Amino acid sequence: MVLNSLVARLPYPSRSVQKAVGIAAIVAQAGIGVTGSVVRVTGSGLGCATWPECQPGSMVPVAHDELHGLHQWVEFSNRMLIGLVILVSVIALITAWRVHLDRPGKRLLALAWTLPSGVVLQAVVGGMTVLAKLEWWTVAIHFLVSTPLIWLAVLLLHGFLEGDGQPRWRVPPIARTLLVVLIVAMWGILIAGTTVTGAGPHGGDPNTHRLDAPIEMLARVHSGILVVYLLVLAVIGLTLLRAGAPKRLWRRYGLVWLVAVAQGILGVVQYALGVPEALVSLHVLGSALVIISTAALWCEARDRGAFVSHENSQEQAGELTAAG
Repeated sequence: MVLNSLVARLPYPSRSVQKAVGIAAIVAQAGIGVTGSVVRVTGSGLGCATWPECQPGSMVPVAHDELHGLHQWVEFSNRMLIGLVILVSVIALITAWRVHLDRPGKRLLALAWTLPSGVVLQAVVGGMTVLAKLEWWTVAIHFLVSTPLIWLAVLLLHGFLEGDGQPRWRVPPIARTLLVVLIVAMWGILIAGTTVTGAGPHGGDPNTHRLDAPIEMLARVHSGILVVYLLVLAVIGLTLLRAGAPKRLWRRYGLVWLVAVAQGILGVVQYALGVPEALVSLHVLGSALVIISTAALWCEARDRGAFVSHENSQEQAGELTAAG
């Protein structure tokens, strides 16, 4: 392929470069969700009244009698950040592609392809959200589409740093099943959280429709699923204790506890204080950290073999040639 030939001409990225690219992908995917929450809590969701243009006939904010200039620029700036996220995703794809040409296996490249594809999908969903005048369920979908991309970015980072063999689990079968239950509960928390947001005071625009449901009941469901998540996490800890899990896995496990409990406390404080704007964005950041820490635990629970560096593969090839 012509593209393979072009990518092959690029210098092979060092392990530190691969790690940096993976971390950048995680930060970009998580960060766009946080900046989106800033748009919402500042009431700037319809600062740009249409999509892909900001205002009819203009791609950038223009003076408008009915729209505050600050709201326009907040929403426009968030749209521009999508371009940065796409750029980071493309860099991650090119990096993974270059590594793929020297390492067997297609998993790393497949993971990398999901990021730019997902960001484009996210941008389209964002446009539909604006055109739908920020109906609460479209805002919920817009947020939820971004959550798998954070998860996949974590998997991509680990893909750069590990081998590409079939996974060998470091935990017993019961723990593997519980990890799946934990992940399902995590997404249940996120989905329930969007309903609380949908019924809450921050809709992105004062005139947007809100979810007509008791916010107290929705908040109880949201917190109840978090309790389930923590209970499952506790049982996973017991299985790891019985199995004699390695220290690195325990560190990942402890990180999940730290992030999840902090997020739960933040949610309680946020609700008690009447959902102040700053805490909303912190809660969205906490959601991203829960996804990241849970994905990191999942990755650490299995072993795909040691990372094979470009330099080592070259040395091995030289030794085989000399032996022949």
